[in-house]
This record gives sequence, C-alpha cells and structure tokens, in this order.
Amino acid sequence: MFCFQCQETAKNQGCTIKGMCGKEGSTADLQDLLIYNLKGIAVIASKAGAAGLQVPEKTGLFMAQALFTTITNANFNDEDIINWINQAQSVKKELFESVKGRIGSELHESATWYSNDVAGFKAKAASVGVLATAHEDVRSLRELLILGLKGISAYADHAAVLGVTKPEIWNFLYDGLASTTKDLSVDEMVGLVLKAGEVAVTTMAALDSANTTAYGNPEITEVNIGVGTNPGILISGHDLKDMEELLKQTQGTGVDVYTHGEMLPANYYPAFKKYSHLKGNYGGSWWHQNEDFETFNGPVLMTTNCIIPMKSKNTYLNRLFTTGVVSYPGAVHVPDRVIGKAKDFSRIVALAKTCKAPEELETGKIVGGFAHNQVLALADKVVAAVKSGAIKRFVVMAGCDGRQKGRNYFTEVAEALPRMPSS
Repeated sequence: MFCFQCQETAKNQGCTIKGMCGKEGSTADLQDLLIYNLKGIAVIASKAGAAGLQVPEKTGLFMAQALFTTITNANFNDEDIINWINQAQSVKKELFESVKGRIGSELHESATWYSNDVAGFKAKAASVGVLATAHEDVRSLRELLILGLKGISAYADHAAVLGVTKPEIWNFLYDGLASTTKDLSVDEMVGLVLKAGEVAVTTMAALDSANTTAYGNPEITEVNIGVGTNPGILISGHDLKDMEELLKQTQGTGVDVYTHGEMLPANYYPAFKKYSHLKGNYGGSWWHQNEDFETFNGPVLMTTNCIIPMKSKNTYLNRLFTTGVVSYPGAVHVPDRVIGKAKDFSRIVALAKTCKAPEELETGKIVGGFAHNQVLALADKVVAAVKSGAIKRFVVMAGCDGRQKGRNYFTEVAEALPRMPSS
C-alpha cells in the first residue's frame, strides 16, 4: 500500500505496510481502485459537459459520496468498498451508454469497465494507486487536488442530504478528477488546485445555508458534560439530518441522546434544543473513542467520518452502528433513507433500552456555539468592549491536537499564553 492523505502518515511520508489510522493494505488498495473508477466517470461526464450534454445530478451525488467514503477514518470495510466499486462500474457504463454518440470512444483507460470478481479487483488495484504516477511533482499536484475534491465532496454530500445542491460543484468534481488523467502543465495543475479552494468555499457556504435553514443559526450555548440515569445513545459524525431523525425516534422512549466528538456542535442549533432528552456531550475527541465508547454502555451511531478501529480489549462492537458513507467490519449498518421517509433507527433504540446508563466521566458544562452569525450579532458589544479597554487582545486558534506524541501543539500554545490580570 501507499497512503499519505492524513497528518498521521508514517514518518510524515506515507504508510506502506499498514495505515497509522489502522487501515489495512487491502483496504487502501481498494480505495485506490474506487477512485480510479471515479476518474473514469469523471472523464465521461467532463466530455459530456463539454459537448453540451446534461449529466444527471444523481451522478454528481454518487461521485461525492464515493469520494467521501475514502477519506481517513470513514470506511475500514473491504466488502463495502467492493460494493462501491461495483456501483461505480455500473454508473460509469450507464453514463457512457447514454452519451457515447456525442463524445466518441477515445477515453482514458479508467473510463472502461472490467471483471468485477474480487481477485480481478485486487489485481487491478495494484496498478492504479498513488504511485502509478511516476513523476513526483505531477503526483503531488494530482493528489493534492484529489484530497481537495474529497473535502469538497464531504461538504457537498451533507448539503445534499438537506436538499441543497449546486451544479457547479458536481461539474468541478468531474473536471478536477478528469484532469488527473491528462498530461497538464504545472501552471494548469496549480490552477486547478487553486480552483478547488474556491469551490470548497462555495460548497461550505452551501452547507452553512443548508444547516441554518433547517435548524437555525447556532447560538452560544452551555453544554452539559455529565450523564443522566436513563440509558442512552451516543451519536458522532457530522450528519445533522441523522441527528434530527434520531432525536425524533427516541422522544418519549426513556432513552437519552448524547453527542460525541464531531457531533458536539449539534447542541448549539436552536432546532435541537427543544428535545429535553438531548442530554449533552459525552467524552472527548475522536481519538478517545475506544475508551469513551466502552464506558458509554449504550449503542453508538457513527454518521460520517472519524471512526477508528477497535482495540482487542474493546467490547462495544455489538453496540456499534454505522450509516451513510461509514462502514466497519462487524458493525450493523443502517440503510439510507427512502425518499420521503426517515432512516429507521428502531433497532438502535430497542438495544438502548436494554443497556445500562452511561458511566460518568466528568461533570459540569462547556461553552460553544460561536458561529459567524452569533459573533456578528454581538459585534457592537465587542467593539464597545475593545474601545473601553475591557478587551485588550484576541487569540485565534484553529485546529486540533492529534493522538500521537508531538501532536499537542494547540494545548501547548494555550498553556503558554500570558495570563491576563483579573481586573
């Protein structure tokens, strides 16, 4: 294997035996093959767009979801990734058949399809990975663009779940991925990387609009970090639609809901505050989940990324559920919602009722919800405090510590800040 897409990569160069995230070499290879097939779809779609043909929106959404499932800590399940590859082959063939009369048959090899047996997939995967591009500079620019497209895809998928889509996002996914099959100049490749940044901002704005339209603008909120006496369900990830549907399906059942890690911001949205059984946040960041999930005692629902492999001592696999692009061997996967209906979380609720209440890790409250709309609403007070001298400095920190030694940079910065006088 060779994977260098995350900050944990071995020796800051690339994982070659097993991922530092816990990913096996077979999984990395299959993810490479999935991306290779997505490049083929992109080649066809890009040519179709250039010919003035309309590519179905479902194709763009599939591309986004498939790229999303290849990000770090989202999918460790080889069988599931093989299913994604099979779907990609079908999407690729269907799209080609619908437009071949207008785009011709001169396509990159990735736009073809081949034997879909597991042995054939593994053999193919060995020749299409990151290192298939020999020139280091070309490889770096192509992979940087692909990583950007993965981030765009994650935001685009979340926005699409809430009904917000933009054709320019799908079009850039097509053109961007297709570009990695061409011999472009350095300037052209750098231009596409910069374009990815521009489209990422567009996509984040679409997601922000989708979230705030559906659930209101986040508010400064005190979030409980203690536990109640009822059994609970712990939900992590970024999918607010899953959060909403879980809260509705647990209302009045005697089961409480707690957020973990990436789902913490859900506590700040006005729409979720009406649910009294949303008890608060449990545990620490994503890399503490082996310990946190163990002591939580109830079911855990992973809605997007940031799942990590279990340790041998962990016993929560029979309480672990995944949904969306997330998959983990042995965990129960909650299927996607049927149009017009909610996902069915009844199995999770039923299991929760048989579990003990969470083990208390800490007590008290934490404050969050300092989103852009909330900050702007307080701008006049902040400006007045600066003018009066009540506020003398601002410290802006953006990022998070990691789980390996040497990755506690932000904690060190915070601890090193000069102490302000109490007056």
